[in-house]
Amino acid sequence: MPTAHNTELVSHIDCAGGGQVWVDGNRLYVAHMKAPSGTSIYDIADPRAPRLLSKLELPEGWHSHKVRARGDVMIVNHEENGQSTVSNFSGGLTIYNVADPTAPRQIAKWETGGKGVHRYDFDGRYAYVSATMEGYVGYIVVILDLADPARPREVSRWWIPGQWQAGNEPYPWDDFVEPKCHHPLRQGDRLYVSYWHHGLYILDISDLSQPKMVGHHRRSPAFPHPTHTCLVMPQKLKGRKVMIVSDEDVAKLRPAAPAFAWVYDISEESLPTPIATINVPGLDIDGSAKPAMTGCHQPSERFTGTIIPFAWFAQGLRIFDVADPFAPRQVGYYVPDAPQGQTRASSNDVTMDDRGLVYLVDRIRGVDVIEMQI
Repeated sequence: MPTAHNTELVSHIDCAGGGQVWVDGNRLYVAHMKAPSGTSIYDIADPRAPRLLSKLELPEGWHSHKVRARGDVMIVNHEENGQSTVSNFSGGLTIYNVADPTAPRQIAKWETGGKGVHRYDFDGRYAYVSATMEGYVGYIVVILDLADPARPREVSRWWIPGQWQAGNEPYPWDDFVEPKCHHPLRQGDRLYVSYWHHGLYILDISDLSQPKMVGHHRRSPAFPHPTHTCLVMPQKLKGRKVMIVSDEDVAKLRPAAPAFAWVYDISEESLPTPIATINVPGLDIDGSAKPAMTGCHQPSERFTGTIIPFAWFAQGLRIFDVADPFAPRQVGYYVPDAPQGQTRASSNDVTMDDRGLVYLVDRIRGVDVIEMQI
């Protein structure tokens, strides 16, 4: 049976597992983890009875496990995910018109070299993308203008030293993990970029055509988990500019205790400083190594006030209050049953709607619609 505190299950959607969920108006978009399932759109006007409107599929060897939508525009990623079964399919970002959500219509595809697109942010006009590009090592930052969604236009790109292989840059990472831009998120004229094992970067994008680094932090190798998401609080807390940084409990540099999240003080942007950690009480009681996907993954990019829902892999939905950024506290949780054939949940992503309802997707199977009672 699920375990819960200050939460209540509203409904459950039995669907293929997903990498991301997103709400726009009365539509829930589910980006699935594995082909042939690509993207599903649900009507959630009645959250107790979600109704499937349409499904998109894609070939084996690829996935579109991320989705963002605004109005009539939906964008999904295409990323290599195994051995492709077709020769005429490529990685990139695909743009759909969803004015009729029962019949999404592809209007463009921005193609990349290599594996394709991993994650991205989308503000209704610009997309801030983690992509593999010809001539570069790993994933870099690319900013796209979708003013005309049918004609995506690259505005700029940014990378860390050594990634531009075609430019004969010296490569300083031979004894370390390949660089990987993971998840750019915009707030105002800043782009907050997680860079996997290479830490985090703060970019000034007041001129979108020329992103400039203003801050960087890479934690000690004592912490072996990759940096997943940099989520900035829109208001000051205790007089400080605060950023929540989640590590993902995968791709560990060595066996380790489960990943957790951090609170950074970025009042001085050039010197991002960790001031607290966020963890599930009792999870790391002895500091011993645990299997991957036991700990932290992803905070909701949408939240209200100082209450932030997290997808915490095997620990389900975890809700933290960061009103005191020096002492975050857990205020609620919902741990769903493991999908059939599995021994534990694998909560992969979480978002909220304007009603305050939470949508939690399992990477193996299913979406739970949850009401917070906080």
